[in-house]
Amino acid sequence: MRMIAPLLFVLAIGGCATMAEEDPTAGLQDADVTSRMVDGDRIEEYRVQGQLQVVKVTPRRGKPYYLIDRNGDGRLDSSKGEGPVSPVMWKLFQWN
Repeated sequence: MRMIAPLLFVLAIGGCATMAEEDPTAGLQDADVTSRMVDGDRIEEYRVQGQLQVVKVTPRRGKPYYLIDRNGDGRLDSSKGEGPVSPVMWKLFQWN
């Protein structure tokens, strides 16, 4: 029984980590992409008809993360109780 609890914990964490691992830029084939380097980090802005949809930040070291405009107003959204930008999403695990 002692072995089952840690195994369930690891499976639960893995399940949570894979829930939001979709690439938000996957559906933006028609987007205009603007890339620039800032202090070694690559910043890509995806715009559809001139309106900002997604910002992808690829740090010099580490995995890329995304900032998303969820309601289509052209501005990056924030969550209640948080700063001016919503939390970023990282892909923690991937199984093929």
